[in-house]
Amino acid sequence: MIEFFLGGIAACGAGFFTNPLEVVKTRMQLQGELRARGTYVKSYRNVFHAFYTIGKVDGILALQKGLVPALYYQFLMNGTRLGTFQMCKNVGLVTDKNGDVIYWRSVVAGAFAGTVGAVVGSPMYLIKTHLQSQANMHIAVGHQHSHEGMIAGLKGIFKKHGVLGLWRGVNGAVPRVMMGSGAQLSTFTNAKVYVEKTKIFKQGSWLIPLTASFLSGIAVTMVMTPFDVVSTRLYNQGVDPSGKGSTYKGFFDCFWKILWKEGPLGFYKGWTASYFRLGPHTLLSLVFWDQTRAVYMSVQNKE
Repeated sequence: MIEFFLGGIAACGAGFFTNPLEVVKTRMQLQGELRARGTYVKSYRNVFHAFYTIGKVDGILALQKGLVPALYYQFLMNGTRLGTFQMCKNVGLVTDKNGDVIYWRSVVAGAFAGTVGAVVGSPMYLIKTHLQSQANMHIAVGHQHSHEGMIAGLKGIFKKHGVLGLWRGVNGAVPRVMMGSGAQLSTFTNAKVYVEKTKIFKQGSWLIPLTASFLSGIAVTMVMTPFDVVSTRLYNQGVDPSGKGSTYKGFFDCFWKILWKEGPLGFYKGWTASYFRLGPHTLLSLVFWDQTRAVYMSVQNKE
């Protein structure tokens, strides 16, 4: 269980610093939903303009909207994801008999760990997205949910749609996290081994995971953004009385509608926000994870 706890703590540390970027990313991904380019007013012209606009119209604290469920999500999803991946490493599922990492195995293990984490953390991502999209009517984008907070939102969804309502949108979260996790963890693991072999930095230096996580962040941004847009749309859409999505029927329906209405570039809405958010988040979470594990192992060895 300690692997899950260490992974969760590391992700929470990263999530606290990158949540404002998550708010900006969510708003930009919902902007112009199912509208062709040039047919809607852009409230957020770019990531920097979005920061300025949100701070000016909604207030500076709005940049930390959804922080509580975001941290719960980071602990549950990434704790499960990083812990599961580390367990796969510990039992030798991603290495050969000599202890060298096998790339395709690390990709599969990362994708599997991401799938488990996405399912566990889905309710928190749902309510986080609802809260982060809430905005003043002048800059509002996407469906506007009326939750007053995390607890009220979860209670309201459960009362109306039951337990399954809390996992609405998980069909978008699984491919999102599976693809991102597969790219992130496999790239980080292999990059870290490569950097260690170059002996540029001394053994145990924090610059090793720092360099490896920087490379991993680039890969995650490129692979994950289209799935991230689809996932945000599925989570944030309104629902009918039966609890079914009023705009999209599921992952493939959402994917097709974005492609048909917004074109291929629709999948990269908020790409710059995703880069600024995913890069630092990957960097911080993996460095925190690596360092917390190092501290734990050091304490264990002394005992």
